[in-house]
Amino acid sequence: MTRLNLGGVWAIYRYELSRTVRTVWQSVATPVITTALYFIVFGGAIGSRIHEVGGVSYGAFIVPGLIMLSLLTQSISNASIGIYFPKFSGTIFEILSAPLSALEAVAAYVGAAATKSIVIGLIILATAALFVEVRIDHPFWMVAFLVLTSVAFSLFGFIIGIWAKTFEQLAIIPALVVTPLTFLGGAFYSIDMLPPFWRSVSLFNPVVYLVSGFRWSFLGQGDVPVVASLAFTAAFIVACLIVLTWIFRTGWRLKP
Repeated sequence: MTRLNLGGVWAIYRYELSRTVRTVWQSVATPVITTALYFIVFGGAIGSRIHEVGGVSYGAFIVPGLIMLSLLTQSISNASIGIYFPKFSGTIFEILSAPLSALEAVAAYVGAAATKSIVIGLIILATAALFVEVRIDHPFWMVAFLVLTSVAFSLFGFIIGIWAKTFEQLAIIPALVVTPLTFLGGAFYSIDMLPPFWRSVSLFNPVVYLVSGFRWSFLGQGDVPVVASLAFTAAFIVACLIVLTWIFRTGWRLKP
């Protein structure tokens, strides 16, 4: 049986986390400021017109959506940049030749990216509590969704970092795909408020299941069954792991 190289995993994990300390304003302060602005705009302007959604104040209703928006973008960004820079600088060869298995390398980079995203998510939750009364009906499932979503989209970001050949490609999927899907996925409204046709269309948006499950853990209500949310998250993690297994077996785009 091959012995796990925990020292190598810890070294990469610690180095990736240290980048957050060096870029604290970009990594931590920016999401917090953005969240505060969302509350001022959506909670103040729209909240004055939409007082309640499903018996919950609009400000409290959008908290899970705001956290999920930052969670998805930060997880992808952290993981994609983490693996892209070794490719860009040519140090990817040191990682590929190191006594690390593919699983250990992925665990180190994805673990660091997910950790940063979870911390930012908790900071945003604390920031939201300054504006509205935050209620968490199912704290265990809130943490579970937080961790699973961070891991799932950190894996996805890791794949994007391997695929990307330029900084433009690195940003195009989060900016043009993930963020629009999040805005249209019920982050700031319930899809039950939509006409029947558009509600049916929204069910094809994968982010709906993530936001709905996360909102259920807070408020005890969601747009889709929580089982469907968990199933989608698990299926997405498995799909990303299958893709990464293929990438490391074939060496696709691992070299700069």
